[in-house]
Amino acid sequence: MSDTPNSPDIPAAFESTAGNFVRDLVQADNEQGTFAGRVQTRFPPEPNGYLHIGHAKAICVDFGIAEDFGGICKLRFDDTNPVTEETEYVDAIVADVRWLGFEPAEVVYASDYFEALYQWAEHLITTGFAYVDDQDADTISAQRGGYGKPGIESPYRNRRVEENLALFRRMRSGELPDGSHVLRAKADMQHDNMQLRDPIMYRIRHEHHHRTGDDWVLYPTYDWAHGQSDAIEGVTHSLCTLEFDSHRALYDWYLQHCPLPGDQPRQTEFARLELTYTVTSKRKLLQLINDGVVDGWDDPRLPTLCALRRRGYPAVAIRNFCDFIGVAKTNSRHQIEMLEWFVRNELNRVAQRRMTVLRPVKLTITNWPAGHSEWVTLQNNPENAADGSRDVEFTGELWIEHDDFKAEAPPKYFRLTPGAEVRLRGAYYVKCTGFTADADGTVTEVLATYDPDTRGGNAPDGRKVKATIHWVSTAHAVDVTAALYERLFDAEVPGERTGDPFDDLHPNTREIVHGKAEAALGEVAPGQVVQFERLGYFAQDGEQAGLFHRTVGLKDEWANVQKRGK
Repeated sequence: MSDTPNSPDIPAAFESTAGNFVRDLVQADNEQGTFAGRVQTRFPPEPNGYLHIGHAKAICVDFGIAEDFGGICKLRFDDTNPVTEETEYVDAIVADVRWLGFEPAEVVYASDYFEALYQWAEHLITTGFAYVDDQDADTISAQRGGYGKPGIESPYRNRRVEENLALFRRMRSGELPDGSHVLRAKADMQHDNMQLRDPIMYRIRHEHHHRTGDDWVLYPTYDWAHGQSDAIEGVTHSLCTLEFDSHRALYDWYLQHCPLPGDQPRQTEFARLELTYTVTSKRKLLQLINDGVVDGWDDPRLPTLCALRRRGYPAVAIRNFCDFIGVAKTNSRHQIEMLEWFVRNELNRVAQRRMTVLRPVKLTITNWPAGHSEWVTLQNNPENAADGSRDVEFTGELWIEHDDFKAEAPPKYFRLTPGAEVRLRGAYYVKCTGFTADADGTVTEVLATYDPDTRGGNAPDGRKVKATIHWVSTAHAVDVTAALYERLFDAEVPGERTGDPFDDLHPNTREIVHGKAEAALGEVAPGQVVQFERLGYFAQDGEQAGLFHRTVGLKDEWANVQKRGK
């Protein structure tokens, strides 16, 4: 997080006004000697799905704060619900955290502390701050009341300690069925904060756990496991998103009633990351998958980190974006075009350039010497001279983009049309002399002549052309398949109009096209992103050779967003 971009490349309209109040808070703690200057954080995902772009901000905050102050951050899995959690998700989350550029000080699990949590629960029972309740979940929920409505104490709230301990141990032994009993904290059934109205600490679930197997049938709730796990590990600053604001009082209550091994951790909440045209709810993402709208968790149309990686988003661009928007105390929704700007800016700096024609039509140079070919030298990346150059073979038969020719040109169309002259990238001027079309009127071949005195793309007589187009030699082309994506939702805030985000699904979000590319594209490594000149940035699929996913276009959409806002 200390590498917040402050580059002169960032547009003036793009200036970040967001600060980082969490960093300020930790700095103040250090200056005051709180926690003896020690800083330890944790990133605590539940392994019940794949991480998404919203988690990226939390990762950057948790790991970044630790890095900024010479502390450590652990990756801790909140694996307290065996029904929804799988090892597949654990492995994916570890991979995503490391891909973003962070190495956990240790990978740990809430299940590592099941025995310690159980013993502390017995401590609360023996000190009169927890009891076993025989009522069902619906009854308990109804008795909690509501805002302005008093809670009703459970008839089991004042059970004797010995009876509570005996029942709790029977719950652990597995002899009691699911849903028959729960352990509740004896807090305050009349508290204004509903979280403190005797919350549930443990429930019975005869389910196989991905790590502990069948050793446990008694599982802690998140609120009970979270703060105590922080204390066991020695966490100083427990950083959470704003939805946990109302849980902080319970977090502190539990810690105050347990025999902690060290300092009591402190919970601080910050704004979560929300983007336009996107949903990040795991439940909604899973519905997109189950309904067949997308192909899986790594479908490049999703905001999951594995999907963004497959699509070609650089990890550093995501980190820079998260740093740029800052860490605030109130939620806000950021324009997805801003994230795309950071992606485009990074790829412009590092991506190799390649000529690719996605909707090819043949261009035949009728005065080209028969059988002749030449080499054209092009820079691999004009932004980085160290990337060198490459030689591309040029012949008299080429592929050009279908949109680079029109039989009848509209106003301000400066590309190929009968009688018009253009520059072929790095090669020659050519003038269109005609074309052929099929019975449906579809252009099948464009005819042109070239000026041999314009090699390199400049005319010695000083005449100018208004367009430069790219090309690929038909004799040396390699096949390429490109996936072109639109946003999954066509509303800035999906569901804002009707309450259901799926009412705003874009009807056509992926187009597969088959094109031609210069030979060097065949050497691109899996996962590598290249710029298809004039078309955008594309990532080679990690598994399917010849398939490229459009990462982001060349056009800076953020500029249009800024104009619309004025």
